[in-house]
Amino acid sequence: MTGPRVVIIGAGVVGAALADELSAAGWTDITVVDQGPLPATGGSSSHAPGLVFQTNPSKTMTELARYTVDKLGSLDVDGQPCFLQVGGLEVATTPERLAELHRRHGWVTSWGVEARIVGPDECAALHPLLDRSRVLGGLFVPTDGLAKAVLAVEAQTRRAAGRGVRFLERHEVLAVTRDDGRVTGVVTDRGGALAADVVVCCAGIWGPRVARMAGMELPLTPLAHQLAWTGPVPALAGETEEAVRPILRHQDADLYYRDRHDRIGIGSYGHRPMPVSADDIAAFGDADGMPSVLKFTEEDFADAWSETRALLPATRDAKIEEGINGLFSFTTDGMPLLGESREVKGFWVAEAVWVTHSAGVGRAMAEWLVDGHCSSFDLHECDVNRFEPHQLAPEYVLARGCRNFVEVYDIIHPLQPSGAPRPIRTSPFHPRQEELGAVFLEAGGWERPQWYESNAALAEGRSIPTPDDWAARHWSPTVGAEAQATRETVALYDMTALKRLEVTGRGAAAFLQRLTTGNVDKSVGSVTYTLLLDHDGGIRSDITVARLGRDLFQIGVNGNLDLDWLTRHLPADGTAAVRDITAGTCCIGLWGPLAREVLQPLADSDFSNEGLKYFRAKRAHIGAVPVTAMRLSYVGELGWELYTTADLGLKLWDTLLAAARPLGGIPAGRGAFNSLRLEKGYRSFGTDMTFEHDPYEAGLAFAVKEDKDDFIGKAALERRRADVRRRLTCLTVDDPRAVVMGKEPVYDGDLPVGYVTSAAYGHTIGKGIAYAWLPAELAVPGRALGIAYFDRRVAARVAAEPLFDPAMSRLRG
Repeated sequence: MTGPRVVIIGAGVVGAALADELSAAGWTDITVVDQGPLPATGGSSSHAPGLVFQTNPSKTMTELARYTVDKLGSLDVDGQPCFLQVGGLEVATTPERLAELHRRHGWVTSWGVEARIVGPDECAALHPLLDRSRVLGGLFVPTDGLAKAVLAVEAQTRRAAGRGVRFLERHEVLAVTRDDGRVTGVVTDRGGALAADVVVCCAGIWGPRVARMAGMELPLTPLAHQLAWTGPVPALAGETEEAVRPILRHQDADLYYRDRHDRIGIGSYGHRPMPVSADDIAAFGDADGMPSVLKFTEEDFADAWSETRALLPATRDAKIEEGINGLFSFTTDGMPLLGESREVKGFWVAEAVWVTHSAGVGRAMAEWLVDGHCSSFDLHECDVNRFEPHQLAPEYVLARGCRNFVEVYDIIHPLQPSGAPRPIRTSPFHPRQEELGAVFLEAGGWERPQWYESNAALAEGRSIPTPDDWAARHWSPTVGAEAQATRETVALYDMTALKRLEVTGRGAAAFLQRLTTGNVDKSVGSVTYTLLLDHDGGIRSDITVARLGRDLFQIGVNGNLDLDWLTRHLPADGTAAVRDITAGTCCIGLWGPLAREVLQPLADSDFSNEGLKYFRAKRAHIGAVPVTAMRLSYVGELGWELYTTADLGLKLWDTLLAAARPLGGIPAGRGAFNSLRLEKGYRSFGTDMTFEHDPYEAGLAFAVKEDKDDFIGKAALERRRADVRRRLTCLTVDDPRAVVMGKEPVYDGDLPVGYVTSAAYGHTIGKGIAYAWLPAELAVPGRALGIAYFDRRVAARVAAEPLFDPAMSRLRG
């Protein structure tokens, strides 16, 4: 046997897939334990209806599903297939849903999966049970289908066992053992301990309970979901094949359907949320039947059954014969929980994974464990360490999990505000922002102004085009007025939601040199824009590093994953430390051509161009407030990021705004910020580039000091530099109403060639802006392309960047 000693807790579709993928990669000292019998172990996999719809707004989730389709489609158990590729059909019964299906078609096309929009007649031809008169159209994906979850478990466990993996059924895990911050094994109810170097929790709905044994809190809520089966449907009499019609979704009524010979399975998300604590779910031997199945509540299914008989008239001649309330895992953001515990080395989780994505997650986790990173999928949205502390609070986890259940089939706008609990985090400026009529959206739990109603009068007399109805949601012409006013005078931006870390110690400079692509070991007062790379050369984040003292650095990062990355790489000798200082500090971006006229009279220090050059920092007093001033700007205008402690934040806001008002200065929101940053071509990590992209593709080669001593990812980067096949590319759109919003496919003629990342209207240049990933050969200024936007094609053209102030004269003035 080779590889470290691995124990996988849970032999459902995820644990089985991981055992198969790990053993195929050469790790065979693997033991899989489950409290239930194989292959139907009693968790969600054992009752899952198995519908695999690949369409998802997340590229990663679609790719995980696509791998699952491909893998399960190649597996069988004694001639019984593990996947029935009958296709997937989503139907619209309202104009709003039909428009949404066009948007969904854009997603799946962007992610490279074959799909087409079909009319009512073709919907009825694909699924003859449909009432043709109720259907306005549909989205058909030929490669969707039914995963046979229990068979998939058996097929993959057989393959893994053939390579030497050991499976222990009816073994309940009672404890995860640890020593000096590292996992050492698990203890089961069969006595004794199973030694391990790596423990992976794939326990599904029991995941929070198991993870807690290792001191880890999982933001996962098991919720009951109704699945019912009709008795024989006379119109299907004599059907010998299990499934011949596509799996079907009627999302206007929160319903889905699948065949089972002459019966129809009906799944409903339209009922009240029914959360269950993981601690209250019985073990396999203690349950009356399958522990993941609760008693069917007929009263909750009444509306679903009524709507089913209307959409599928043939079911009027049948009855509901059986039903369950089956438990599934929901998270606070709808994404899986993957990765290693920060506190206990060697303890990993692969949780909140449905059958749809199971084999893909098995592959991703195996690569991550064996290679130290995942090369097949971008997992930044799935990393279990992405959460802020408040997002692990039980009240928050329950509320957001239930909300995600309710909204699972809803039409969600990209800017749609999240629900309760809100507000959670507010900057010191929040009281003044409320007085000014700020319209708040949420960012990492922070209430962040999108625009200010107090600026509404600024829009009068300005040329601010109104976008189409979809893009005009959570929008106001005030956004355009704030953007233009920033370029004309000066504006205050609340930048408190930007996460801030402090790195200290005599080894801090060497530590950061090792982790970043730039040279940060410079003079005190230097500020460096640089990148964090993974070992494969992919971008983990773009950050700013300010050296505020010989052994003191302040870093602006993108989120909790950056803190996690830095923490994991701290030197063992204790010469460097990192801490999150966000909560105790705040930040105002003071930007615009009159920014110096606002700041200099208030300051006790020289803020002239010579007194503080571009990308330099210093400490000063602004009125009575001590600040750290960094001459940076993400809107492309003269100005500074001004940091102070939270207790002094309100005083700083009042001081600056009082000085700015006589000059025409205003507070401005994130809507204006996004427009301005795109005019300057500034990238946003997580949207424009992610783990799968490298600096040369993303247009960030300037942030890589290639002559620098070794840094994480350098060797891989040298290999990738010579093979740039795609580029993040700036497109402009002349139609002022066609403001795309991201994830739309880009076409070269009739061929889909890429997808949009960020987009906004450029209120300075008077054009729509869309950044997109394109093949390198198409990223040529002047190239005419098209962007699919709902059911139409928007003309776009590749443009040289930046679109605004390419000479950087406004920033450096």
